[in-house]
Amino acid sequence: MTTATDVKAKYLSASGNMGVGSRIRVKGIYVQPGASAGTVSLKVGTSGGTELILMGTPANTAASSFNVIIPSDGVLFEGDPYVTLTNVTSVTIFYG
Repeated sequence: MTTATDVKAKYLSASGNMGVGSRIRVKGIYVQPGASAGTVSLKVGTSGGTELILMGTPANTAASSFNVIIPSDGVLFEGDPYVTLTNVTSVTIFYG
């Protein structure tokens, strides 16, 4: 049996903490890539925390924005996620 939770979204255009709380589940990520290939990394708490999500991104083209839906209950972060954007214009992270 699953429990419904409200899904919220946080837009980021630079690296840093999401600022959304200390226990969340990331459920999806919408990415707008930069001019060259890059990465999106989500770590627990700080830039030195445990990396739970790492994804490569393509170089930006006319239709290169994409989303990733994380299955089941998402990825649990026990600390406010720290997001590192490398050659990525922006991300919107969906969480609950």
